[in-house]
Amino acid sequence: MSPFFAGETFAVVDLETTGTRKEDGEHIIQFGCVLVKDLKVVKSYSFLMNPHKEIPQAVTNLTGISNQMVKGQPDFKHFAPKISKILKDTIFVAHNVNFDFPFLNYELTNAGFDALPLKAVDTVELAKIAFPTLPSYKLRDLTASLEIEHDNPHQADSDAYGTAILLIKIIEKLASLPQATLNVLGSLSGGLIRETDYIIKEIANQSRQVRRKLDKDRIQVRNLVLKRQNVNAVIQGQEADFPSSQDTKRELFKGKINYRQEQVNLIDHLHKFIVNPDQRIMIAEAPNGTGKTFAYLFAYAYQLYTGRKLVIATSTKVLQEQLLKQEIPQLLKVTGLAINAEMVKASSHYLDLDGFAQSLYQNSPNKTTLILQMGILVWLTETTSGDLDELQLTSEQLPIFNQIKHPGDARVGTPFAEVDFWNLARRRQESANILVTNHAYLVNHYMDSIWGQNPYLVIDEAHRFAGNLQTSRTDSLRFESIWGSLSHLRNLLFFTDNSLVNQGEENVQLQFMLDLLDTESMDLIHVLNRMQKYLYQCRNLAIGQTTLPNKTVQYTIQGSDLFPEQSSFRKKLKDFQQKLEEVRIHTNQVIDQLYIEKDRFLTGEESLIDDLVDQVDKLDYYAEKSYQLSDLLNQPLLDHLGFVMAVTNPEDALSSNLHWLSIDSSEELHKIYQRFDHIALISATITDNDSFDFAKEALALPATGVISYQGGSSFPMSEHLEILALDENQPEPDSPAFLSQLKEILTKDLSGQKHVLVLFTNLELVKQLYLELLNDPAVKDYELLAQGLTGSNERISRRFVIAQQSILLGADSFWEGVDFHNCGIDLVIATRLPFESPDLPEVALRQHYLKDQGKDVFNEDSLPRAILRLRQGCGRLIRGEDDHGQFLILDPRIWTKSYGPEFRASLPVVVQKVKFGELKKRLRMKR
Repeated sequence: MSPFFAGETFAVVDLETTGTRKEDGEHIIQFGCVLVKDLKVVKSYSFLMNPHKEIPQAVTNLTGISNQMVKGQPDFKHFAPKISKILKDTIFVAHNVNFDFPFLNYELTNAGFDALPLKAVDTVELAKIAFPTLPSYKLRDLTASLEIEHDNPHQADSDAYGTAILLIKIIEKLASLPQATLNVLGSLSGGLIRETDYIIKEIANQSRQVRRKLDKDRIQVRNLVLKRQNVNAVIQGQEADFPSSQDTKRELFKGKINYRQEQVNLIDHLHKFIVNPDQRIMIAEAPNGTGKTFAYLFAYAYQLYTGRKLVIATSTKVLQEQLLKQEIPQLLKVTGLAINAEMVKASSHYLDLDGFAQSLYQNSPNKTTLILQMGILVWLTETTSGDLDELQLTSEQLPIFNQIKHPGDARVGTPFAEVDFWNLARRRQESANILVTNHAYLVNHYMDSIWGQNPYLVIDEAHRFAGNLQTSRTDSLRFESIWGSLSHLRNLLFFTDNSLVNQGEENVQLQFMLDLLDTESMDLIHVLNRMQKYLYQCRNLAIGQTTLPNKTVQYTIQGSDLFPEQSSFRKKLKDFQQKLEEVRIHTNQVIDQLYIEKDRFLTGEESLIDDLVDQVDKLDYYAEKSYQLSDLLNQPLLDHLGFVMAVTNPEDALSSNLHWLSIDSSEELHKIYQRFDHIALISATITDNDSFDFAKEALALPATGVISYQGGSSFPMSEHLEILALDENQPEPDSPAFLSQLKEILTKDLSGQKHVLVLFTNLELVKQLYLELLNDPAVKDYELLAQGLTGSNERISRRFVIAQQSILLGADSFWEGVDFHNCGIDLVIATRLPFESPDLPEVALRQHYLKDQGKDVFNEDSLPRAILRLRQGCGRLIRGEDDHGQFLILDPRIWTKSYGPEFRASLPVVVQKVKFGELKKRLRMKR
C-alpha cells in the first residue's frame, strides 16, 4: 500500500488579523503557511502585512504584533499573487478552518483575485475525533499534550507549523485504527466542516485495500471495535504481617519512597486504632506533604485478608484518580501485598454500548453530537473502563447523553451484554479489596451491598464531608418550569398548525384521549397555581430575604414555619401528584397510539413523537421531585429542614418556586457511621487553632469515644511558605480604591509567578476586576480566568492547570473545593477574610437554627468556618516538599479586629505585616 495521501500537498495556514469581523473592515496582519507533502513538512512561508488601520491592544497582547512592526510592510494586495500561487492545487488546512479560509478568500476577492477553489479541512474537529481524551483542543494546549514544538503561540508562522505537525499526527492516529472503526467514522463524517470528511474517507478507502487483522487486545461486537476487558485483574503478592518496628518500615521503604517520620507516626496511630476492637472512629489532621494518603492505605492494607473491604471516600474526581493511578500502585510496590482496587461511581458515568450503537443509526445529530459520537468510536478502541469521565467533557447537556449514559440495569440478552461496561465494573468491584468513591456517591449509596460485610471506611478531605452530604440533599420543585413543560405539551397536542388534534381528526379513540388530556392538563395547571399561591402568601414567615441580580427575590423560611402540621399544602401536593400521574399516563397512551399508526398521522415524521416523549420524561422528573418533597413533609419534625421560595417576579404569585435543603444532617451521618467499622476521618486542615471541637460538631461525631490525632509537617514549612498581610492602612474591600489597589498588584507587582489564584467572597468584584484587566498589556502573558465569566468552574480549573501562565479570579469553592492537580500555584491572594455572607439562604437558615439551640453563632460557627476556609485557601500553595509560594492577605481586619489573632494563629507560619509600597519587592519568586 502506498503512503497515505501520496503526492498530495497540504497547505496548513494560520492568519493573524486585526479582528474577527472581515465585513467590518478587519484585515490580515500576518499570513503563515507550512506545506506538507507525503506527510513531511517541505516548506514554510510567513508574511507580515500592513492593515492600514490600528491594531487593537488586545490583538497585540495576544500575538505580539504591534503597529510599529507592520508600519513599513506592504499590504495584503502586494502579497495576494504569491499567496494564490503558493496555495494553488493544495488541500487547505487550518485550526478553525471556518475562520481562516473565508477570511483569506474575502481578502483575495477584495484584492481582485479569485476565491480559492480548494478542499478545506479543519484540524479542530479532526483532533477531537482522533484524540478524544485530551483536556483541551486549543492549538497551544494540543501541541503541549502531543509534544509538538510550538515556540511562539498566536503568531501565524509558529501556529501554522504546530498545526502542520498536528495534522500529521492526526493522520497517523487515524491510519492506525481498525478497519471497522474507520468504516463507521467514514459513514458519519459527511457532517463535518467543509471537506474535513475527505481525510477520514480517504484513510478508510486506502486502508480497505489491504486486509488487516484485528489486534489481539481488541474485539469487534457488531460494528464497534472495543479494547478487551480484564475483569479480575488482581495484582499478585504475598500476605504479610504489619511491620510494627521503625526498622522494618525503613527497610520496606528503602529505594521506593522517602522515609518521613511524620508519615510513619500517622501510620502507627492508625494501625493502633484499627486493631483495637473497642474503638470505632478516629479523626486526624495531617498537613500537606505528610503523605497522608499512603499512610492510611498502608495502615489498613494489612487488615484486608479477612474478606473485608476498605472503602475510601474523597471529595473530588482528581483525588480518586490520584489514589488509583499513583498511591495504590505505590502501596503495592512497597508492600508486595496481593490486593487490588476499583473505582465506584454511578452507572451514569459509564457508556451504555447498546444505547450508543443505536444512536449511530438515528437522524443526523447536531455537529457537537456528531463529533462526540466519532470521538467515542476512537475512544472505544482504547478504554478499558468505558468511564465517560475519561473524555473530560465539560458539558453533558446534549440530548444524546440521556441515551448513552448507562441506566444501571443488569444487561442480559442484548447485543452488547457480554461487554457491558457497567456490569463489568460491578464484577470488578465485587472482587476488589479497596473501593474508591466520592463523598456524594457514598452518602447516597451507603447501604449498597457492593461495600461488603462490615467494611472499613476512610473519609478523606473529611472537612467537606458534612457539607457534601447537605449539598446532595438540596433540591427543588420549579413550578415555572413545570408550567412551561405543560404549556409546550398542550401546544403539541392542541394549538400548533401541526398539532395532533388537527392530524387525528378522524380517529375517534385518539380524539377521546385528547379531550381527556385537555381537561386533565388544565386541572394540573390549576393545582400547580394553587400551590404557588399558598407559598406566595407565606412570604411574611421568612427569616431572610435576598434580591438576586436578575431581580428574583429569595425568601428563606424554616420548614416548621412554612409547613405546620395542619398545612393545606400537603393536600395540594397530593392532588398535584395525582393529576400529574393522570397526564403522564394518558400522554404515554397517545404516544403508543401514534407508534401504532405512525404513517397515517405523521406522514413518516418522528419529530412529534420525539417531542412528546421528551415532555413525558420531564413529567417523570417532576413527579420524582414531588415525591421527594412528600417524603420530607411526612417527617415528624421539620426543624432540620430549610426552604427557599424563589419568586422571579415579586408582584406575581404564579412566579413562585420552591427549593429545599438540609440544615442538620446529624441523623443521616449517624446512619452512615453505623454501616461501617473503624472509620478514619482525615484532612490536611480540619482543626480550629489545634482543636477538633468544631469538626466533631459539624461531622456529628459522638462527644466521647472518638480518637483524635494531629500530625506535624514533614518539612520546615517556613522554608516553603511565606504569608504576608497588608497593614491597617488599606481601603475598604468594597471601595473603588481597593479594586485599583488589587489591579496594581496584579499588573505591577508580580515577578515571575506563573500561576496566581485570587480569592474573593463576592462575585461582583470578580467581574469588575476581570473587566479592568481584560485588555491590560501588563498581564498579556497570562491567561485570564474568572469564575462565572470564562466558563464553568470545571473548565476554568482545567485551563488554569494547563496554561503556562495564568491568573484565576474565583470565589466560593475556589477557596478549597476545586482541585488543581499537579499545578504549582506560586501566589494566592485572599482579598477578604472568608466569612460567609449571612444573606445566603443556607447560612441564614443554619445560623437561625443554631441560635434557637442557644449557640453563640459567631464564635461557634461563623468564626471557625472562616478560619478553616482561610487555612484551606493557604493550603492551595504547598502540597508537597517541592512546592514554594506566597500567601497574601489584603483584609486589614486581620490586624484591627479582636478575632484577628485567631486567624493569624491558625496559619502554618508567622504572618508578616507589610506596607502596600513594599509589595513589589516582597512578591518575588523563590524557586
